[in-house]
Amino acid sequence: MAEIKDPENTIIIELKDGPVVIELLTDIAPQHCERMKVLARSGAYDNVVFHRVIDGFMAQTGDVANGNAEKDFNMGRAGTGGSDLPDLPAEFSRIPHDRGTLGAARSANPNSANSQFFINFNDNHFLNGQYTVYGRVISGMEFVDKIVRGEPPANPDRMLSVKVAADA
Repeated sequence: MAEIKDPENTIIIELKDGPVVIELLTDIAPQHCERMKVLARSGAYDNVVFHRVIDGFMAQTGDVANGNAEKDFNMGRAGTGGSDLPDLPAEFSRIPHDRGTLGAARSANPNSANSQFFINFNDNHFLNGQYTVYGRVISGMEFVDKIVRGEPPANPDRMLSVKVAADA
């Protein structure tokens, strides 16, 4: 695992193949970073599926309303919800959507991000300035690369646990 410089602003996502360590960019997108920490600390992200995983593009997860119950996933609901917290305003920046960056998933409304996020498999610069970047993988990208593909995947991978490093 990478050296963790700021445990309060580092997230550890445990996947089936190993841990993914994410450095939050609190100076770039403070509200998105705070939301991720709140949801991680509440356990909301634990056992949530990766419901949209596109090879060469990204892996999306974080539907805390519909992404961890088997019945919701089987009924096609995963990816349609968020948390019970209010949506977040966009925090666009000049940080590019490079491989390993964390982006806020949203609807067509730029101010509709809530709990869902994606990790870029590749440099996806066509997303620049349109989706909030609020973190970057500092170790474990090889485990992200192993996430099962599909929209949705037939047998999706899950975030087994999501913790703030300061609490781990």
